[in-house]
Amino acid sequence: MDHDIELRFQKLKTHLELTFGEGMDLQAMLFLIGVNELGLGYKNFSKQEKTDLFHIAICTLLEPYGYYEFEGRDEESWPHFKLLKTLPPLEHREQQHLMKQSMLDYFIANDYYSEDA
Repeated sequence: MDHDIELRFQKLKTHLELTFGEGMDLQAMLFLIGVNELGLGYKNFSKQEKTDLFHIAICTLLEPYGYYEFEGRDEESWPHFKLLKTLPPLEHREQQHLMKQSMLDYFIANDYYSEDA
């Protein structure tokens, strides 16, 4: 199962690198998802804003699994989420698996990537 996710994730990574350039790792993809979910386009973000973008991405990715719920946007259009249940303790490998699977689901669900291509 891990092998299948890894192969699928590598195809996604290659696809994203065609658009965004080499070096797409998990952090770069989280940043990309956060910027996309913020919906304001790219700009120079402060260190705190970058941290917030990672948080937005993680909440967005884990929302379909029932861990977070979207609450709405603030006056500056930043999305906010409510924690519904705490993630169980996961080993590093399990965390990586969950992030990769949720990223695949995200990019496919939002029509940014097709595994048929």
